[in-house]
Amino acid sequence: MANASERIVLLRDELDSPLGRLVVITETSGALRLIAWLEDHPKLEPVLLGYARDARYEVRGASNPGGATRALGEYFAGDLGALDRLEVAEHGTPFQRRVWRALRDIGCGTTLSYGELARRIGQPQAVRAVGLANGQNPNNLVVPCHRVIGADGSLTGYGGGLRRKRWLLAHERALPELELPLGAPPK
Repeated sequence: MANASERIVLLRDELDSPLGRLVVITETSGALRLIAWLEDHPKLEPVLLGYARDARYEVRGASNPGGATRALGEYFAGDLGALDRLEVAEHGTPFQRRVWRALRDIGCGTTLSYGELARRIGQPQAVRAVGLANGQNPNNLVVPCHRVIGADGSLTGYGGGLRRKRWLLAHERALPELELPLGAPPK
């Protein structure tokens, strides 16, 4: 455990993607703390401001921290397994961590309903709580909350917006009937 006077150093990088510019924040160990789009992402600014205003943290610019920026680029270029190799920092409530771990078990190219996700964590009655934890996921893409859909197969909420969710699921070929609304991913 760090001395109370020691600051926690976080590393920040940015990446252009087919869906907009992403910000990536990792711990010095390389474990991901945050991945989100810079525009149209309501949770990003409060998290970044929280790190900036909290004296416990120091955010430094870095190139490809923990390999995350490269892995994201590889994912968008078609290596759909690139994100599985990244480590995610463990934070959040115990319930959120259980949901986020279960999200990482949803294979690329597949989707799952909120109800099925609740069953997988052993709390079938906690569908709404699972939805809330899903919405608080700070590691967009790597913890693939975009793979969770409505029980009727509908594309429901996504922090990055439904147009991005649709694109990601089409990119992963999870729902073959979807067209890539923003063009094909780069090769």
